[in-house]
Amino acid sequence: MAQVVGSSWLVLAAWVVAGLLSMAGALTYAELGALLPEAGGEYVFLRRAYGIVPAFFFGWTRFSVVSTGSIAVMSVGFATFLSAALSLNRVWAHYTFRLLGQDVHWQFGSSQVVAVASIAVLSALNCAGIAFGGRVQSVITIMKTLGVATIVAGVFGWSRSASWGNFAASSGTAPVSTLSSFGTAMLAALWAYEGWNTMPMVAGEIRDPGRSVPRALVLGMLSVITIYLVANLAYFYSLPFSEVATSNSTSYRDALPVATKAVRTFLGPFGEKLVSVAFILSALGAVNGLILSSARVPFAMARDGMFFSRMSMLNNSHVPVWSILIQAIWASVLAISGSYDQVSDCVIFASWIFYGMTATAVLVLRVKMPLAVRPYRTPGYPLVPIAFVALAAWLVVNTLITRPIESAAGLVLIALGLPVFIYYRCRRQKNEIREQTPRQ
Repeated sequence: MAQVVGSSWLVLAAWVVAGLLSMAGALTYAELGALLPEAGGEYVFLRRAYGIVPAFFFGWTRFSVVSTGSIAVMSVGFATFLSAALSLNRVWAHYTFRLLGQDVHWQFGSSQVVAVASIAVLSALNCAGIAFGGRVQSVITIMKTLGVATIVAGVFGWSRSASWGNFAASSGTAPVSTLSSFGTAMLAALWAYEGWNTMPMVAGEIRDPGRSVPRALVLGMLSVITIYLVANLAYFYSLPFSEVATSNSTSYRDALPVATKAVRTFLGPFGEKLVSVAFILSALGAVNGLILSSARVPFAMARDGMFFSRMSMLNNSHVPVWSILIQAIWASVLAISGSYDQVSDCVIFASWIFYGMTATAVLVLRVKMPLAVRPYRTPGYPLVPIAFVALAAWLVVNTLITRPIESAAGLVLIALGLPVFIYYRCRRQKNEIREQTPRQ
């Protein structure tokens, strides 16, 4: 984000705007989750509002790009911080090639092996049931929040380089104030806020979803916005802008993460271990939460006869184990296919196409289901959903322009769902005809 906009204040502004946009999405999704508390989340909302075609392509995109890509990115993040703690930096193969006028870097080494292993272990744990997976998630969330709080307290209390003067951009770095660059910076913040949409996916498996889903979405989003803003304030307070901008990223693969640099200002080299533990837990929590919720989308599709039939099978704990298994395999493939930033930008681009479409379902279902009981209604309706849809559309178009490689990858993966849809649509129609034909 710092590399794109060239100003600490613009970075913080991107966090705020992205947080407000995500909050608008959470408020909109809360009404849908309370109205239709079934496993499957957006897939269920789109199917009820628009029919099977957009619902299928959402589910396909969720499986092929969004959920599995998010799991892949966070597992790579986990491996990055674990590598800093244990020196797992072996690279066995690497290659750089040009695509659409940009250099694309690929490598395979010990970090990728660790990433795949984390996906396998957490997927196995989630096969034990949503209650067990939820308890694991709660413990990790508490621990990682305490870790971030420790970093922030240490920076503001004991950092030797802390100064509000650090918020000034480094010499020779002019802030890039174009709307397009600001939108690109928002991509990273929106990626960090990802997760507000996943609660409705498991609504069919929790108690009192009409009350629990909206409350969890709104309170959770407010908490996350606050945590990220305070953490970023600590980074810019403790480090010169140039140090933040040259932290670990696609452009600086071998550099230390920004959090590690910040902790070093008050704990020295020992701070690397503390940051590694805190963010190992953070990444693990994200991977676990994604695995827990996301497997319910292909499960709902398979139940409708629009995906692999095995993915609709439940074990004795009522968990879609085949859905979790296949999700883990594809996420592992994505984890070794690109860098953190490249895969995350692809995920965000594909996500926001369908986030905007799903938000319009609130408007459509108010018309199609006017008498339905709505335990929760979106505040500021219809302005909040409309504003969310408009900003989502702008974000998608801006990403097409500023991130052509990642956007192209997302569009290709979405398009690959077309032959799958045709196959399962024909198969479903044949089954319906067979069921309607009288037996001789």
